Amino acid sequence: MKNIFLAEDDADDRMFFEEALKIINTPTQLTLSKNGLELMSNLEILTAHPPPDVIFLDLNMPFKNGLECLKEIRESPKLKKIPVVIFTTSVNDNILDNTYQQGANYYICKPSSFQLLVKTIEMVLTLDMWQTTRPAKEKFFLKIT
Repeated sequence: MKNIFLAEDDADDRMFFEEALKIINTPTQLTLSKNGLELMSNLEILTAHPPPDVIFLDLNMPFKNGLECLKEIRESPKLKKIPVVIFTTSVNDNILDNTYQQGANYYICKPSSFQLLVKTIEMVLTLDMWQTTRPAKEKFFLKIT
């Protein structure tokens, strides 16, 4: 079973993500966080449990944004090896550079359709981010079509 965390402030995006997981043939357990503070709290609670297989991290969230969360995750001895996929609507070279330098594993722009969302999540869940090194920067930005 894949243990997935999603940090996303938009209720509709959280619902679509949950629905997409139901379609994928991989057994999953999803932990939802509505903002960065809640994500970090959820991660601290899990220190006695197996860590998530992947964190899908939105950048634009209230209270603590995704960049702040990524920095905290990578600086924490307990959390720093957890794979993090930036999952956001914004993309520009500065943000890509910054998230790559801070240690995110991949960067994905939120898909424009539910079908692409399913395909995107399915593809990410097939990646073995625990066993392999981070991709080169040229392969950091994943575009699913």
